Amino acid sequence: MNWKGLFTIAFTFLLSGTMLAQANLLNAKDPSEIGKKTQAQKDADNDGPLPYGYVDDRDILWSATTWEIIDLDERVNFPLYYPIDSIGIRPDRRSLYDVLMANIKSNKIEKIYADGNFTATRTLKDIQSSLKKIDTLDEGFNQLNRGEKLSDEYIEVRELTAADIQEYHVKGVWYFDKRQGELKYRLLGIAPVAVEAQYVDLDGEQDLIELFWVFYPDAREILHEAKAFNDRNAAVPLSFDHVLNSRRFNGLIYKEENVQGDRQVKEYVKENSLMQLLESERIKEKIRGREQDMWNY
Repeated sequence: MNWKGLFTIAFTFLLSGTMLAQANLLNAKDPSEIGKKTQAQKDADNDGPLPYGYVDDRDILWSATTWEIIDLDERVNFPLYYPIDSIGIRPDRRSLYDVLMANIKSNKIEKIYADGNFTATRTLKDIQSSLKKIDTLDEGFNQLNRGEKLSDEYIEVRELTAADIQEYHVKGVWYFDKRQGELKYRLLGIAPVAVEAQYVDLDGEQDLIELFWVFYPDAREILHEAKAFNDRNAAVPLSFDHVLNSRRFNGLIYKEENVQGDRQVKEYVKENSLMQLLESERIKEKIRGREQDMWNY
């Protein structure tokens, strides 16, 4: 048997096993059984995020830290954005923002940070003003002026949802591993970016802020369990950990570590979007060229 035939048979068994393991969809006798694994499936399921190998500092010949923007308006980044409405959607399909927020609220993600340096920690209470807006309607003020108790119906609460997230910022390190002789990337942190809840409904263009940062290794187990939609094969959903670690997204570098205090591209290429884009591409090509340079003597 040639290698092509052997590969075909192996792939067929792998695919059939994956499809049978998909949330008991084909074996369910009642809709409530969909999404629930049998005890045998649970016992056989030893799936987990691919562990990072140990990298000694002496094995790193070169490295560079970069910060990137993941624009959720781009089609390739849609798996990180949708679904934006959880009504009528099965519970195993949630957007990345909903997954992060649900686990922050349940303390499964124990720490969130103010910025990508991961030095200043924040609590959910600390960032509540950015995530939620509580406003009193005019009729409510009339009640208060009359000396009456404010009714709940006149209190308007506006909380940010997955639909309000416009970007993600990710921080990672590109490094050349001399033991394996290749250029690699290690994701360090991720932050959802949106307009603050206080200003989200106002007219005109509003500034975007990083709502919080998550140290990525802390969230790998959680993001492995949460699945993103795979539009090429719905039987094999991809975990968010897979999508992010394999860089199945389009990112634009907006900052790299540099001698000027890690200044952003827009700080030295001002008021020219085209030149900022070209500068980001130059940084990306410079990093890509490092691997080739390592093999030139």
